[in-house]
Amino acid sequence: MTALKLVDVHKNFGSSRIINGVNLEVPKGERHAIIGPNGAGKSTLFNLISGFYKVSRGYIELNGHAITDLPPHRINRRGLSRSFQVTNIFPKMTVFENVRSALLWPMGYRYSFWHMCDRLKKVNRKTEEILEKINLADRRHIPAAMLAYAEQRALEIGITIAGDTDVILLDEPTAGMSKSETARAVELIRNVTEGKTLIIVEHDMSVVFDLADRISVLVYGKVVATDLPDNIRKNAQVQEAYLGKEVA
Repeated sequence: MTALKLVDVHKNFGSSRIINGVNLEVPKGERHAIIGPNGAGKSTLFNLISGFYKVSRGYIELNGHAITDLPPHRINRRGLSRSFQVTNIFPKMTVFENVRSALLWPMGYRYSFWHMCDRLKKVNRKTEEILEKINLADRRHIPAAMLAYAEQRALEIGITIAGDTDVILLDEPTAGMSKSETARAVELIRNVTEGKTLIIVEHDMSVVFDLADRISVLVYGKVVATDLPDNIRKNAQVQEAYLGKEVA
């Protein structure tokens, strides 16, 4: 079954064409990487999928249902969550509170002003489980702003998976990390997305080839190739457009 489907998706900003007829299908449970040079439109594509931008033409389906131009919160409630290229957390809230805030709506506590969060045993227990998964349990009570950069990225992943959605978009999750931090982040992503559909934008090719089942290459707003990692590595058009000919 198809988790995410894009058909002839376009996005223009005035006279500037950023996305030029993208067609893409990602099966359920696949780890799919989207790569391409700077300015190729990768983050714009994520913003179209997650509802932050409206498409100029074309349509998008999530789990067989149209989500074209739905607002982000409705797309999220249909089973898709995402992280951002720039870390997006609540800096003054504790690590625990950041994750817990992402759990309240999916666990049934919506416009419920009479509930005390500290008394929500199931929510707090689930929060602890996620903190263990992202290796931040011992940092639960400190403000998120005081975390190291790699820890903040891990926290954002924790927030992203908190709603238990089945399609997860990660936008450059290892950007700015050292080699050792990247290795830990890759292992974390592999563990927390087990059994889910992962779509990842990433510039680090070691991360891409380590994680992805398939890779799509975006150049000037068009998908020029979608294939298995080994085939993408050998593709002459991809080498010239992005990876560099020396990869061959």
